[in-house]
Formats: sequence, C-alpha cells, structure tokens
Amino acid sequence: MKKYIVLIVLFATTFANAQDTPISAFLEKWENSKQYLVEMAEAMPEDKYDFKPTERQKTFKEQLLHIKQNMDWLSSTYFSKETKNDQKEATYTTKVEVIAALKIAFDNTATIIKKASPEELKEIVKFFAGPKTKLQILNLLQDHVSHHRGQLIVYLNLNGIKPPRYRGW
Repeated sequence: MKKYIVLIVLFATTFANAQDTPISAFLEKWENSKQYLVEMAEAMPEDKYDFKPTERQKTFKEQLLHIKQNMDWLSSTYFSKETKNDQKEATYTTKVEVIAALKIAFDNTATIIKKASPEELKEIVKFFAGPKTKLQILNLLQDHVSHHRGQLIVYLNLNGIKPPRYRGW
C-alpha cells in the first residue's frame, strides 16, 4: 500500500511541476493547442479550404495561415535571440502543405519559448497596442490561436463537419 501512495505522490508532484512556471504551463497548453488545431485542419476536406462564411471573412485556409503567420511573427519578434530573416512568406496551396506549415510554426514557437527565462517574461517590449510585458505576448500567442480556432469551429459546423472534441489542457 505504501508503494502505491509513494507512486501517487510522485506522479502528482511530477504533474504539478510540469506547470510550475508560466513557460512550462504555456508549453503544455501549446502542444495541446497544436494537436487540436491540426485535427480541425484535417477534418475540413481540401475542397472546402476556400470556404468562407461571408465575403468579409477569411477562407478556412486563410484563417489557418493567418494563425501560422502570427505565431511566426510574435515568437520571432519578441522571443527569438536570432536576427530575423525577412524572407518572403512561402505559398501554401494544398491542405497537406498548410497542415505541415502549421505544425512547423507550432514547433518553432515552442522551441523559441523553451529558451526564454522566467525573468525575461517581465521585460517590457514595444507593441502596436502599447508597451507590453513578454508574459503578455506569451499569453497573446495562445489567445490568438484560440480566437481564430473558435471561428474555425463555425466553418466546420457550417459545412456539416463535426469539430474535434474540445480539450482545454
């Protein structure tokens, strides 16, 4: 019995330590966010990637690429130690290319954020919406994905496609 209690305590401690900093909590959520968005992207048939609910809105594919571009911009501008390479954005035409680009953007962002220190999150940076801490930029990364992912749920539903089951963590 003692052996099981020790194992439970060790498991609970390890699990709790996985989210003991804003960075580790972000990274756990980020991986789940990636899997959830990729499932949505995979659920939409390729012939519906140009679907948009109204003229004013982006297509399904444009939404996915907007999410990718925002991840690239925020992570490289505010967290990367490397100088930005102002390469022209690649053109992604197929569903497979879009999904691959999304996965790479999520992974690149995670790699960049893993190198950030807790102290760095307190730094104030210039942002178009006014001065922000890097912690606020970190939160914006996830919030932006969630915002547009919520829109994509509607796109799927309007096409009679059941969205993947939500998971918050």
